[in-house]
Amino acid sequence: MSVDGVLTGDDGVLRCWWGASAPEYRAYHDTEWGFPVTDDIRLFEKLSLEAFQAGLSWLTILRKREAFRRAFAGFDFHQVAAFGQRDVERLLGDADIVRHRGKIEAVINNARRAVELIDEAGSLAAHVWGFEPVLNTRPRRIDRATLSEMTHTPESNALARDLKRRGWRFVGPTTVYAFMQAMGLVNDHLEGCTARRQAEDARLGFTRP
Repeated sequence: MSVDGVLTGDDGVLRCWWGASAPEYRAYHDTEWGFPVTDDIRLFEKLSLEAFQAGLSWLTILRKREAFRRAFAGFDFHQVAAFGQRDVERLLGDADIVRHRGKIEAVINNARRAVELIDEAGSLAAHVWGFEPVLNTRPRRIDRATLSEMTHTPESNALARDLKRRGWRFVGPTTVYAFMQAMGLVNDHLEGCTARRQAEDARLGFTRP
């Protein structure tokens, strides 16, 4: 491990320390985390899974992601918005997901709010990407210590306030910042990590919605 928290994997690839901490993290780190996303379903899925992650590890949620997708209609929020009490009870009986009534009901509520937001903004992507940080506000050098301190930013605070004002639940600043990191609104791969340059190249070639 370097002093900045970058590990060389058995495949010779340099990764952020957490990307090499469990087998399930490797592909997620290398191909998803930090790469820009505009697909509304994926954006809603990540906001939903971040809500379930509150108080738990992301690895726990990642291992259950396919079960969550089955349980929540692939996170098609138009379908989830139509879920009722019988669906809540069904989900509370699903041992393959996190059975937390408040979080389940929050995802259903947020699906309804997502439908409303799309009616206003045209897409979920168009709205959330409006909160992308200005590039020159990012630290010139991201290392492990810096990343561990970055639990929220002015932009994640603003997006969290906006979503809460619209009636979304489980969307605090820390949850929203984790969403922004994962969906490529910021590139917080560590200096020296192979995926940092790849994610930045993807961001440079990315057409904002």
